[in-house]
Amino acid sequence: MSKTAIVTAASSGMGKAIAQRLKKEGYALVIMSSSDRIVDVANELAVPYLKGSIAEPSALAALVQLAMDSFGRVDLVVNNTGHPATGELLAITDDDWYAGMDIILMNVVRMARLVTPLMQKIGGGSIINISTFAAFEPSLQFPVSSALRAALGSYCKLYADAFGKDKIRMNNVLPGFIDSYPVDGKITGQIPLNRAGKVEEIAATVAFLASDDAGYITGQNIKVDGGLGKAV
Repeated sequence: MSKTAIVTAASSGMGKAIAQRLKKEGYALVIMSSSDRIVDVANELAVPYLKGSIAEPSALAALVQLAMDSFGRVDLVVNNTGHPATGELLAITDDDWYAGMDIILMNVVRMARLVTPLMQKIGGGSIINISTFAAFEPSLQFPVSSALRAALGSYCKLYADAFGKDKIRMNNVLPGFIDSYPVDGKITGQIPLNRAGKVEEIAATVAFLASDDAGYITGQNIKVDGGLGKAV
């Protein structure tokens, strides 16, 4: 029986590349996005889809139910997200902070509640969260993302500690500047590899972490940033 994967924010960029790679790897796939473009991706891959927001608990529940109705199991979840509010640190409103929490942290917490019992029943699984290089090297360019993805890093370790006994792994992927967004020469000049990353490289990292070859990796925050990060 094929393993089943759920991918969120799969209509473009890294999410779409991840969905394409997992389909190629042989996963039965269910995808979601709030964008109308999800229809085209679903048609391209011939997979079930849901148009909805990761910030809505009801949409996440419906997505998991769609996977169960379609394939009867959930082996892998890739929690991909969009970008939260940016701006001058003290000008960011309470509403923007709370919205950021919904799309960066609470979507993972809520999804974990939904799929963990399902993974326990089948003897294991994997949850992979797409984070950012700024999670542990905060950037004033991305204040909400930096602060809340640091919290996601802690949650990832707590989850890995709690459910490793059930053979359920959770890891975070921390991309640097990726070619799904414009990256100028000023930015690439700061990157040791002197280029933006490719969405396919993020997808390949996810595919590896989901595989049996990564069966001893859990609770980790794995940078895929071309060497941009300074911390050892």
